[in-house]
Amino acid sequence: MGIVVKTPSGYRLYVKGASEILLKQCTRYVCDVTEESEMSQPLSKEMTPEDVSYFETTISTYATKSLRTIALLYKDYSQWPPIGVNILEESRDAKVQKVEFGDIFSEMTFFGVVGIRDPLRPGVPEAVATCVHAGVIVRMVTGDNIETAKAIAIDCGIYDPSESSDHLVMEGPAFRKLDPEQMAITVRSLRVLARSSPEDKRILVQALKQNGDIVAVTGDGTNDGPALKTADVGFSMGIAGTEVAKEASSIILMDDNFSSIVKAIMWGRAVNDAVQKFLQFQLTVNITAVLLTFVSAVASSEMQSVLTAVQLLWVNLIMDTFAALALATDAPTPEILDRLPTSRKEGLVTLRMWKMIIGQAILQLGITFMLHFGGEKLFPGYAPQELKTMVFNTFVWMQIFNEFK
Repeated sequence: MGIVVKTPSGYRLYVKGASEILLKQCTRYVCDVTEESEMSQPLSKEMTPEDVSYFETTISTYATKSLRTIALLYKDYSQWPPIGVNILEESRDAKVQKVEFGDIFSEMTFFGVVGIRDPLRPGVPEAVATCVHAGVIVRMVTGDNIETAKAIAIDCGIYDPSESSDHLVMEGPAFRKLDPEQMAITVRSLRVLARSSPEDKRILVQALKQNGDIVAVTGDGTNDGPALKTADVGFSMGIAGTEVAKEASSIILMDDNFSSIVKAIMWGRAVNDAVQKFLQFQLTVNITAVLLTFVSAVASSEMQSVLTAVQLLWVNLIMDTFAALALATDAPTPEILDRLPTSRKEGLVTLRMWKMIIGQAILQLGITFMLHFGGEKLFPGYAPQELKTMVFNTFVWMQIFNEFK
């Protein structure tokens, strides 16, 4: 970012931005500033390779302490706009004319470097640890210096230097040059992407989705819009977030707290579990009821089922309705995060569910068939209607047992 200020001797261009990038455009540095020379020409020296090394070491030292570094530069001009630069079309008739930044961004004077600390919010390291425990990989994509990003990631628990083979740190310019095959391999171990552009975020999300991962993205700025839109689930900030980010996201965090994402994961898994429990219960009831009705009707000389139409209607309207509501209203518990996420390719009715459904159906059919076909021997003296009532009540109680199991 640059701005031009009128001075007594002409014009001065002030520039701020990424320290290690701006330092490369400097040929001099300020060696002394006094109150008398504040708006005049400060004392400066030619920048030698030793000076560049010193400033790079200072920037690196700040960055490793989780400080975001911003360099401050300036350059003086006798007139504005300078001779030989391109003037932007929209400012030709303006009182203050804007010029092409690349034409003037050279031979700058290094004024200083500022280290800014953005402390972690309370609970962020714990929330990241909970996500990792739940099988959710947290990645940090930032425009910060790679050393700053790495230090913050270590504080958060996103990056572990001891697992450097599995935890990769890259810069955006190197990341975007990878071919599709290299990118597919790299994103698996990528934990921190520094000096990234908005397009890098979108590319990363696309690469993860192509690998079969379910991707959630958090962001609050306008430049996060493409990544939020591309992700399976986008989280925007309700307080600090821009309208563009909110429109592109699926969920808005009203407290701007990363810990709220953990709650969203818990509720997402709870809803998925509720749907699966409901399906498992309903399929067990229906398979058992249909087979029991069909077999008993075929075996009867009068072609009458052991379960009457009214009894089947009662099971569907009363029992199934309240049972499904009970299964669907379970609140999430911390134990729900003790397992790995469900794969994108896994069906809604899993193999384990089919085993439970078929096992329960066989058990319930065995008991009801025994009561229906052998009831006269097991309970001598009972009337046929009483035996049918016993079959129906046994069927109902087995469904209640299946619900609480």
